[in-house]
Amino acid sequence: MSLPAGVARPQAILFDWDNTLVDNWGAICDALNATFAAFGRQAWTLAETKARVRQSLRDSFPAMFGARWPEAHDIFYRRFATRHIETLEALPGAGELLTELAGAGTYLGVVSNKNGTALRREADHLGWSRHFGRIVGATDAKRDKPAPDPVVMALEPAGLGADSSIWFIGDTGIDMECAYASGCVPVLVTPKEIDFAEFQAFPPKIAVPDLNRLGAMLRDL
Repeated sequence: MSLPAGVARPQAILFDWDNTLVDNWGAICDALNATFAAFGRQAWTLAETKARVRQSLRDSFPAMFGARWPEAHDIFYRRFATRHIETLEALPGAGELLTELAGAGTYLGVVSNKNGTALRREADHLGWSRHFGRIVGATDAKRDKPAPDPVVMALEPAGLGADSSIWFIGDTGIDMECAYASGCVPVLVTPKEIDFAEFQAFPPKIAVPDLNRLGAMLRDL
C-alpha cells in the first residue's frame, strides 16, 4: 500500500496491547462481570465489553462505581489475576512481527491501559519482554492513555522524543487520540470496517486489517 505524504519508515514503534498484539478479552469480561455481580449490576456480553472498554480502570471506574470504585478495583483485579494468563492468546502474526522488527533494530515499546504489573506478566509469559525497550501500563505514568505521558515514558530508554518518526499502533479511537496528543503517527490495525464516528476526531493516517499486512507494508519501506 502507498503511505501518506511525509510518512516514512518509523524510527520506533509503540504498540497498544489488548486487541492489537493479544486477545485477552475473555478474562477482562469475566473480571468485569464478577465486579458487576458484587455491585448487583447486569453483566456485559463479550461484545459489549469489547465495545465499551477503552479507558484505564483508574479513569473509568470512578464514573462507573462512584466513591466505591476502590472496592470495585480490588474485586476486578483479584478475579483478573486468577485467569488472565491461562486465557491469553497472541494475535496471528504478532510474535513473528515483533521478532522481525526487533531483529532489524527498530526500537519497540508498549503503551496500554491495562494494569502495568499484569501487562508485564503477560509479556513475560509470551516471551516478548526482550523485544521491548519499555512496557508501560496503566498507573505507571502520571496520566494514562490518551494523555501523552506513557508515550514519553515508553520512549525514554531509547532517548527518543515523540514525533512523526514514531508510529503508535492500536485498534481504537483512544489509541489514535494518544498518537495525536503525543505527536506520533497514528496507525490503526483492525479487521473490522472502520467506524468513522469513533475515529472522526482522530483519524488514523495508516490503516491495515491485520499484523501480517502491517509487516508486509513495513518490509516494503
